[in-house]
Amino acid sequence: MAKITAAEVGKLRKTTGAGMMDCKKALVEAEGDFDKAIDILRKKGQKVAAKRADRESSEGVAVAKVNADNTTGVAIVVGCETDFVGKNDSFVALGKELADLAIEHNTKEEFLAADFGGMTVAEKLIEQTGVIGEKIEINAFEKIEAAYVGSYVHINKIAAVVGFSAKVDNIEALAKDVAMQVASMGATTLSYKDFDPAFVASETEARIAAIEKDNEELVRLGKTLKNVPQYISMSQLSDEVLAKAEADAKAELAAEGKPEKIWDRILPGKMERFISDNTTLDQEQCLLDQNFIKDEKSTVAKYVASYGDVAVTGFKRVSLG
Repeated sequence: MAKITAAEVGKLRKTTGAGMMDCKKALVEAEGDFDKAIDILRKKGQKVAAKRADRESSEGVAVAKVNADNTTGVAIVVGCETDFVGKNDSFVALGKELADLAIEHNTKEEFLAADFGGMTVAEKLIEQTGVIGEKIEINAFEKIEAAYVGSYVHINKIAAVVGFSAKVDNIEALAKDVAMQVASMGATTLSYKDFDPAFVASETEARIAAIEKDNEELVRLGKTLKNVPQYISMSQLSDEVLAKAEADAKAELAAEGKPEKIWDRILPGKMERFISDNTTLDQEQCLLDQNFIKDEKSTVAKYVASYGDVAVTGFKRVSLG
């Protein structure tokens, strides 16, 4: 039987991440052949992976990586089965190593086929499944390119990357704030202009129906009813709709006996309230139309505009689960 030294065991452990005893057993079985020992550990990972194929990998680590000149960013989720493993320092380090490699590739498939220390990323994940004893896989892969890309990661659970049209003064602060907004508020699109009219119509009908159902219960309880909006997106607020809303507001002021000479001071607030009440979908799903988390009186669009001639060109968000 080949004599296995502590140095050989240490080298195999460093290469594979496997435990000391697993590395020693693999080297003994391989009669000291280093490459064969790696193959033995890999096959062990394949067996474990096959047994755990139907497990949920809803825990793990979310990682964002931006290249040196801030023109490319990637966000990935390396999934595992338990929060205990997901928080492990070595697992988090693996996630960061994988993100460093992911930024060099354009698709998840290309990334999984890339070389990672003499094996593919896909093979590395199988190997680590054997090492850790849990299903390990890439649950999300998102990439973005722009004149400037910023990122934000929230406690390794959510990662966001955001692209901007230009590099302006203090772009680092702007990029971090907007990426934080993306991570925190979960926008799905950039602007209400991106919505499909059929989606907005369907969503409007569903939301109105839900509020009306809630109001039936509130009536039974004798409580204040919720406002039932006519619309839910700025995409529905045509010039005609806004003109009618203004006319209705003026009629209300007249009925309240407010002097016409002060209407100009009151109307902007009423119109702002009308738009706010009738754009709930935009506020939930459209990044630029959301209230800015650091200043609820401003929208993200207004905050970005305060930095000068720069615009958000796109964003990506990944999260566990």
